[in-house]
Amino acid sequence: MILIVDDKPENIFSLKTILELHSFPTDTALSGEEALKKILRQSYALIILDVQMPGMDGFEVAEAISGYSKARDIPIIFLSAANTEKKFITKGYSSGALDYITKPIDPDILLLKVKTFYKLYEQNRELNRIHASLRSEIEFRKKVEGELQERNGELHSILESIPQIAFTTGPDGQIEFVNEQWLCCAPSKQDFPLTHPEDVDLPKLWQKTVASGQPLELEIRIRRMDTEDYRFHLLRAIPIHESNAITKWVGTFTDIDDQKQAVKRKDEFISIASHELKTPLTTIKAYAQLLERSIEPGDPNRLYVDRALVQISKLDNLIVDLLDLSKIESGKLKFNKKPFSVEGMLGNAVEMIRQTYPDYHITRKGAADVEIFGDEMRIEQVIINYLTNAIKYSPERKEIDIEATIKDDGRLFVQVRDYGIGIRKDHQENIFSKFYRVEESATRFQGLGIGLYICAEIIRRHDGEYGVESEPGQGSAFYFSVPLQAGGALRKLAG
Repeated sequence: MILIVDDKPENIFSLKTILELHSFPTDTALSGEEALKKILRQSYALIILDVQMPGMDGFEVAEAISGYSKARDIPIIFLSAANTEKKFITKGYSSGALDYITKPIDPDILLLKVKTFYKLYEQNRELNRIHASLRSEIEFRKKVEGELQERNGELHSILESIPQIAFTTGPDGQIEFVNEQWLCCAPSKQDFPLTHPEDVDLPKLWQKTVASGQPLELEIRIRRMDTEDYRFHLLRAIPIHESNAITKWVGTFTDIDDQKQAVKRKDEFISIASHELKTPLTTIKAYAQLLERSIEPGDPNRLYVDRALVQISKLDNLIVDLLDLSKIESGKLKFNKKPFSVEGMLGNAVEMIRQTYPDYHITRKGAADVEIFGDEMRIEQVIINYLTNAIKYSPERKEIDIEATIKDDGRLFVQVRDYGIGIRKDHQENIFSKFYRVEESATRFQGLGIGLYICAEIIRRHDGEYGVESEPGQGSAFYFSVPLQAGGALRKLAG
């Protein structure tokens, strides 16, 4: 808005008319005192100020305006009919005016000057807005940087206080911070700890991890700088995201060598104990079978012998599983792979289960009259485990379905479905893990939780896929698929 200050209404009217015809909003004042009051309350883009006015003249008003911090930058154009001498014009400029127009006013010159100053005002206002925005942005960034520095300080304090080897890197993977434990195992702050020659190349693996943006978890052997002994450590590194972008990585090396040694001793004990139990159990089983043959049909003692043989068979299966587990852990689980008939193997497995559990009705579905290349005994072991689990976990429903088909991709697909208690989704991911048992069923059903782990290892060794689909109360479907010929890639399917 433009403020017109003149003591003569007719002058104000003419100026106001010219400016408003050209879309300039205006305000008016008939004296210097009135003008000063309005300037205190309102912001103006330009002031057109008459020099000769009763009371405060234009020079005094201009000098008073220059004393207001809010108004000192408002451009002023002086109007004068009498004082056209150089000294009066000079005084006008020294009082704060930016231009000087003499009366009578040339409308074209007035409009040209007003347009120029108004444009300058608009540009200056925009610059001030940008400046304020930039200043706000700078203040915000300073605040964020301060918070980040504070958070980094807290993170570094935490990493210094933990017993693990700890480090942080930038989003590009370049090391930024290491704690004191790092230098016990690394030659410098920029080099990773010394790893065993047979283990993965850690710097190369780290580059791949950073490129993928995925967390890293790895068991690796490292040694201290003052010794030649390597100890197992668990390396965990996770990316830190802000606004959907990785801002840093945080990683730790946790010493797990004692736990690894304990697991090794446990596996050795299981292996030795299983072998030692196998011999006397075989003898007991043989004597029980001889006793069974010596008892006449109908003898009431035969019932007890039959029950004893069932328990001996369960114990024998547990020992076999423990032996297989120890062989898997030591890498000595052997496979005798050769072509064999799928139908023949399935028929033997189903018939064995039918004889052992005559109360259950097992239905065959599909057809797989083909040969595959693999270890027949081990594949049969998987199917028998699936079937016995289906029977164990469906005590109320006596129906079991087993399906065997050849898929379009040329793979054998086998599925065993029961209609028992089912498995919750949050348990299905770990059901094939070693010693894993579902809490709800652990107290109701016997077992060590290694049968499915052994099945998974057998399928893995056949380049196969495995998984489970289940709903609580609706039963479960355990399945696997293997290629008909040697080769292929392993995938664990989500249930």
